[in-house]
Amino acid sequence: MIPRLRFAHLPTPVDPLPRLSQVLGGPRLLVKRDDQTGLAFGGNKTRKLEFLMAEAQEMGAKTLISAGALQSNHCRQTAAAAARFGMECILVLTGKTEETPSANFMLDTLFGAQIIHVVGRAGRDRVLQETFETDSREGKKPYLVPYGGSSPTGALGYVYAVEEVMQQNVDANWFVFGSSSGGTHAGLTLGQRCFNYPGRCSASASTNRGAVCRSMWSHSLRKPAKKLARGSSWAPEDVLVNADYCKAGYSILTDAEREAVGLFARYEGLPLDPVYTGRAAAGLIDLIRKDFFKKDETFLFWHTGGQPALFADRYQSVVTTS
Repeated sequence: MIPRLRFAHLPTPVDPLPRLSQVLGGPRLLVKRDDQTGLAFGGNKTRKLEFLMAEAQEMGAKTLISAGALQSNHCRQTAAAAARFGMECILVLTGKTEETPSANFMLDTLFGAQIIHVVGRAGRDRVLQETFETDSREGKKPYLVPYGGSSPTGALGYVYAVEEVMQQNVDANWFVFGSSSGGTHAGLTLGQRCFNYPGRCSASASTNRGAVCRSMWSHSLRKPAKKLARGSSWAPEDVLVNADYCKAGYSILTDAEREAVGLFARYEGLPLDPVYTGRAAAGLIDLIRKDFFKKDETFLFWHTGGQPALFADRYQSVVTTS
């Protein structure tokens, strides 16, 4: 039995998007509302944290340590999980310091996390490791929550999400979602194979690493498969990821994201976040317009949360121009 703490609000609903489907001229669109998982405004990291928190408790951890960008959805939910289970939380965050803390950055502080601000990815990784080693020596029993919650343990959250979809009798040709650290992607891909789900996964990368992502994530599938005692071989071509829509760079808004956020909001009353679901939706919309997808197919769009970022100062243009 794989340890799991059940605190997410599951199953999350699956809703049709008929008006948006009509505006785009088909295909049939559904949305999996993983923005409603319940923890600190919800999001996909909550599913991963059910397994990660269980692992941390089994190890006797007293402190969660993790890292991310200043507006990290993962860090927001990690800080909330630490507060809920009576643990300390230290977050190493990168990005430009804002004059007024906003959105996820503000929530991290509200949940009681200790914030260490650094500049640059190399500095973040160094400080993260140093913080973990220092707390270990001082007997604080830290547990290092991986970037994005993406580890063999965290990926299990989305393996079982596929089982949940099957229990909801959702028959989709494609799963469509945004992908960055790869845990959601690895879990869904492995879950489809474990539970014999006939659809396929198609991810829009949030960073410009298409070929690298395929190689890395196909390799990362092996460890969660081993945890489930599923001996499977994986090749890069088994992982479908499209990096065509992230050439501007991570978290850099383009007109495509602004349009996608606006369309979902105006036609379905559904807010997306500007970084992940906004970029994934922009890719989906463009591929529909290019007739890459068949009009008679059904798509399940995984809404992985992140809406608090809409209230961050740096993303106000997505609201004012979409």
